[in-house]
Amino acid sequence: MKTVKSILVLVLFSALVVVHAQETKDLTRDEYNQQWASTVAQDSSLQKENGALQSDINKLRETSAKIIVPNCDQDLLNMVSATPADVDNFRKAVSELEGKIRRKEGPKADRQKDLDALKANKIAALPEFYNKVFNQLQSGLDSWVEEVAAPKDISYTVVKGDCLWFIAKKKEHYGNGFAWPKIYQANKDQIKNPNLIYPKQTFKIPPLTEDEVAKYAKLKKNYKSAPAK
Repeated sequence: MKTVKSILVLVLFSALVVVHAQETKDLTRDEYNQQWASTVAQDSSLQKENGALQSDINKLRETSAKIIVPNCDQDLLNMVSATPADVDNFRKAVSELEGKIRRKEGPKADRQKDLDALKANKIAALPEFYNKVFNQLQSGLDSWVEEVAAPKDISYTVVKGDCLWFIAKKKEHYGNGFAWPKIYQANKDQIKNPNLIYPKQTFKIPPLTEDEVAKYAKLKKNYKSAPAK
C-alpha cells in the first residue's frame, strides 16, 4: 500500500516538475529557485495531508471492527421457531399455491383450505411472506369466479298410478306437487293432455330456477284445501 502511494507521489511530483520546466524557460535563476522551493513545499504539504487521511482511515477501520452487527435473520427464525430448511419448504409451498390459484386449478374450496393452512403457519408472519400470503393470494382467491356446472335433466319412467302432480311431489324431483307444469312444459311432445299420462312413458325432469322454486313454494304455502263435507 505504501509503495503504491510513494509511486503516486513521485508521479505527481514529476508532473509538477515537467509543468514547472515548461513554464520557466524564460525565468531567471532566482525566479526558478523560488518556484522550485514553492513546488517542494506543496509536495510536503500534500504528503502531510495524505498521512493525516491515512490515519483517519485506520481509525475508522478500527472502529468498524468493534461494531457488532446483529444477525436479524436468525432472530426472525427464532421468533417463528423455524430453521432455514423450514423456510425453504414454506417458500416452495407458497409458490406452488400461487401457481394453482393463477391457473384456477379447482376446486376453489380446496385452494382456500391450502391457503388457510399457510396462514396458520408461523412462518407466514415473516416479512418475505406476510403480504403475499395474507393479501395477494387471498385477493386472487376472492376474485376467482368458479363456474358452476348446470344441473342435468333427470329422466323418469312413468308407472301405473302416476300423475304429473305425484311425479313433481317426489323428493328426488321437486318435493312440491305445484311444480307439475314444469314437467308438462318440458315433455309437451309426449303429453297431449296433462291429466293423461301412461306407464312406460319417459319424461325429462328439468331443474327449477330459483324464481320457479320461490313461485311454487308460495303456491304451496297459500293453498287451502276444500273443507270436508
